[in-house]
Amino acid sequence: MGTSSQSRFLCASTPLRALKLLERFTLPNLPAMARFGADIAFRLRPGDVVALTGDLGAGKTTLARAILAALGHEGEVPSPSFAILEPYPSPPLRLPVVHADFYRLTDPSELAELGLDEWREDGVLLAEWPEQAGGFADEPGCLGITLEIVGNGRAAIVQPGRDWLERGAWS
Repeated sequence: MGTSSQSRFLCASTPLRALKLLERFTLPNLPAMARFGADIAFRLRPGDVVALTGDLGAGKTTLARAILAALGHEGEVPSPSFAILEPYPSPPLRLPVVHADFYRLTDPSELAELGLDEWREDGVLLAEWPEQAGGFADEPGCLGITLEIVGNGRAAIVQPGRDWLERGAWS
């Protein structure tokens, strides 16, 4: 795992390098989380999954909001805790997104009732609590991110699927 005493951000304007199989990024504040989300948004393709894990309050919804804002969403981004799925069409976003919170699912078979596959055909899935839905780590377009509370900030442990490794350089 690549670690550094300095904060590192995924930002298209910084020097580039290949993303590793498992990498840790320090996000000391909300602007750092916004930059991290923007860099993810810049690289998103249809069919991708951003699987967000972490304890309650770790920043999963905050990161999802940052990604949506970077894709062009303006306004509020409600937590999909009760609706489970919250769609965001394209336009105005660069590509369609469904933001999902699977916390309340009791069995992955419940996904069929939600119509998730229809949303995923041409869009991106931002999945909170992906383990409740059976997980997505086996998908090549899955970017797994575990968020941890570190002091007043966060750490993001990133585990990219094969497609993400092949997308070229990251900061």
